[in-house]
Amino acid sequence: MAQHNQTGIEGERIAREFLEYSGYTILKSNWRKGKAEVDIIAQQNSIIVFVEVKTRTSEAFGMPYEAVHSQKEEMLINAAEIFIEEINSDAEVRFDILSIVLNNKAPKIEHILDAFSGHS
Repeated sequence: MAQHNQTGIEGERIAREFLEYSGYTILKSNWRKGKAEVDIIAQQNSIIVFVEVKTRTSEAFGMPYEAVHSQKEEMLINAAEIFIEEINSDAEVRFDILSIVLNNKAPKIEHILDAFSGHS
């Protein structure tokens, strides 16, 4: 497996543990429907949280969260709409980013709450 794939898998594992430790319930991990995909779908109280996980092994090329651009945001919003319709929910939704830098020490985790809006 390519190193960047292993980095992503490790980042998502750390993200799930971080969210669970923070009181979130993981609903889905690596959810896909057609071209729509979400790294983690979690619930915090009555809010469904769609989480994009970005992981890097260093900060040399910037922070991982900087890689979430408007096109990725749009894709996540579309995926969220599909998921919400699929489960027939009218729950409040939120979009978070978990930015993780893996190094030889403990991972550096930055949780960006409500990173972008699902509304135009």
